Formats: sequence, structure tokens, C-alpha cells
Amino acid sequence: MNYQPLQYIYQPATAAPTGTTVLLLHGTGGDERDLLPLARNFGPGVNVLSVRGNVSEGGMPRFFRRLGMGVFDEDDVRFRTHELAAFLKQVSEKEGFEADQVVAVGYSNGANIAGSLLLLYPELLAGALLWRPMQPLTREVPAVTTTRRAPVFFNPGSHDPMVQPAESDRYAALLEGAGFQLTRLDTPAGHNLTPTDVDAGTKWFQQHFDRPVADQAR
Repeated sequence: MNYQPLQYIYQPATAAPTGTTVLLLHGTGGDERDLLPLARNFGPGVNVLSVRGNVSEGGMPRFFRRLGMGVFDEDDVRFRTHELAAFLKQVSEKEGFEADQVVAVGYSNGANIAGSLLLLYPELLAGALLWRPMQPLTREVPAVTTTRRAPVFFNPGSHDPMVQPAESDRYAALLEGAGFQLTRLDTPAGHNLTPTDVDAGTKWFQQHFDRPVADQAR
């Protein structure tokens, strides 16, 4: 496939490593620096890989094309998801982290490409934190099953004008039915990311992934 390289920033763990790599995926108009300030919330023991989407919409980086507000180009969603999965394998070998210990942390468009990774590569990620998610594939929904049962933090905004509550319910049910361990928090907010979201996502992450490798072996 004619995949394009993705621009990224990689920061290795600076303390007792947990073995986990956090994959930061920005929202529309962001870039690989956008979510870096949040990386400190996940602790010095994690590697951080922050990626810029390869699609430009009026000069705004995105991870896949859309046909209109809330209407995704699902062929491009699939292509860009395969592109990102191939990139993760390559960059893990280059930077020296475990490809099967990646936790995706995405906001808005970033959450949606992370969700597409869950649907198309259900055994790939060690977990995913989805802020303001929207189901990325609805025209042909993959038949998803995972035996890995990776934990997923699912965080819609109950007043988000871009996603109807029923749509969030269907998406959450799809992920749960596939076998992911879903933790859901509906924040009384719109599409914007709030301190409540960040705090709750941080606590979820610490509960599941914040353990040094030495402790995990005991």
C-alpha cells in the first residue's frame, strides 16, 4: 500500500518504566504538539508517542477525511487506520518500544481514529482513552471480537452537538459486545475537553497501566 510517513514526537520514559507507550492523537486542527502537555498526567514511567494526522482540511491536520460535519469518508477512515497500524509497527522497531503495549489517547478526531484501530485491529492496542468519541465506521460495521479484552475509557459529552446520545449508546454497546472492558463517563459538557475529563481519564489510566515493569513481574 502507498502509505505516507507520519510526523511524530517520541519521548522515552524518564523514570522506572512501565513498559507502556501512550499514543497521543490530536483533534481537528491540532498537531503532534497539541496533547503533549497532558502527557505528564500519565507519569514519567511511560513512553510518549505523539502523531500528526496526514490529512489536511483547509490547512487543519486530521487523521482522515470527512464529507461534511459528522459525516466521515469511511473508505479513507479504513485506509488511514491501516496506515497508522503499519506506522506503529515501524516506529516501535525504530524507537525500541513494545508495539503490543501501546495505549491510544485521543480527542475528537484522534479518538475516532483510535476507535477505528479498535474496530479493525481489535488485538493491537493495550487500551484506549477516547475523549468525545464518535463511531468511525457505520456503513459497514466490522464484525469485531477481541480475546485480549483491552480496557477502554469512553468519554462522550452529554451536551455534545456533534454526537447524539443514542449514537454514543450504540457505539458503546458495539465496543462492549466485542469484548473490550469499557469504562464510560458521560460528562455534562459539549465537545470541548474539560478538566473533569482529564482527571477521570488520568485516574482510569493509573488504575490500569501505571505499574513499573519490575512490579508487574511480581
